Amino acid sequence: MAASLFVPPFSPNNCLSSFLPFRPNPNSYFLPLPRSATAAPPICLCAADDFIVPLPPQLTADASQEHNERTTDRRKVVRVAWEKLLRWSRSLRSKAKTDVLERTKKVVVLGGGSFGTAMAAHVADRKSQLQVNLLVRDAQVCQSINQTHLNCKYFPTHKLPENVVATTDAREALQGADFCFHAVPVQFSASFLEGIAEFVHPTLPFISLSKGLELNTYRMMSQIIPRALRNPRQPYVVLSGPSFSLELMNKLPTAMVVASKDKKMANAVQQLLASRNMRINTSSDVTGVEIAGALKNVLAIAAGIVEGLNLGNNSMAALVTQGCSEIRWLATKMGAKSTTLTGLSGNGDIMLTCFVNLSRNRRVGVRLGSGEKLDDILSSMNQVAEGISTAGAVIALAQKYKVKLPVLTAVARIVDNELTPTKAVYELMNLPQVEEV
Repeated sequence: MAASLFVPPFSPNNCLSSFLPFRPNPNSYFLPLPRSATAAPPICLCAADDFIVPLPPQLTADASQEHNERTTDRRKVVRVAWEKLLRWSRSLRSKAKTDVLERTKKVVVLGGGSFGTAMAAHVADRKSQLQVNLLVRDAQVCQSINQTHLNCKYFPTHKLPENVVATTDAREALQGADFCFHAVPVQFSASFLEGIAEFVHPTLPFISLSKGLELNTYRMMSQIIPRALRNPRQPYVVLSGPSFSLELMNKLPTAMVVASKDKKMANAVQQLLASRNMRINTSSDVTGVEIAGALKNVLAIAAGIVEGLNLGNNSMAALVTQGCSEIRWLATKMGAKSTTLTGLSGNGDIMLTCFVNLSRNRRVGVRLGSGEKLDDILSSMNQVAEGISTAGAVIALAQKYKVKLPVLTAVARIVDNELTPTKAVYELMNLPQVEEV
């Protein structure tokens, strides 16, 4: 079939019509054009005795000049917009307060796991005069950090700053601390904190790095910490967002969010942590940040199962989308803001944990989908996959808040060995199809 080109009525003013947009009218028609002509140089088509008139060289040059001018104008607009953005950024940075970091003398990190160690290193890098005490329970890890500046268990090749000092003595670690980072796994937090409560000053701000829900009580860290310390007014901040400890240790760009009901406290932690390679946003939605951080681990197990079963990218996208909706349904019922769930601590953390192999919860799911037994998986790990324990709390929360959570509930049933991964996928695919709202 021969190619056709649109031909407007002839006029001395429309000889550039093949280069410009125009609207067909009753006097316009199409002129058949041989296939060999489709690769010809630019031409001007005019309805004059049914012949094709070549475009004069001068007009070709004019059109090229006009195109170059438009490109230059577009680039200028983009450059001006970028320069305005940089000026705005420099202005805000110049006004940013640094007094919190300047007056902070000592920080303690509770828990010498991978994330606790990474956060200790980050804070220590903020100021060389800052004393950072890392409270660990393993004497060998303590010795390794103090003698070689290496965490032999989690980061055997990453040198820690010299102002990071490890200890197994809670009294020594907490004495005189200005801030406390809590990096103990959720399921052990209550008993651990009860054991050190006598050494905790009632005004010491606690910054929680732990993500999950307590298995039998379904409590979040914002409820666990004050209760365990027997101080309902213990200052509390939660830090969350897409952040693998390995990338923090490698000083790669990272963005996180700190949430507290006390705006001044959130701003203080922001000042303490924000650096060239770490961006810290603030929020007042503690519930939203915590529940998203907890349930994304359960969703990551589901994503890993899809990977382990080799169900493909379509299935992965469908499952994670459904899981995001379920987290939003439950979190908003619990009082969270929907905007929190589309931010760093919500979708940001979900994307990282569900799609990247560094996620230990995702790796658990992959192995479950590949047919391994949960007990064998857990016995081979040296880190805690919080999603396993949190999955047990999902069903109770769903019933309490009258929310249907099919994907997250399926993970809980798989973890309890009441449903196989393959059977779970079949059941989910056969759920009633709904209208999106």
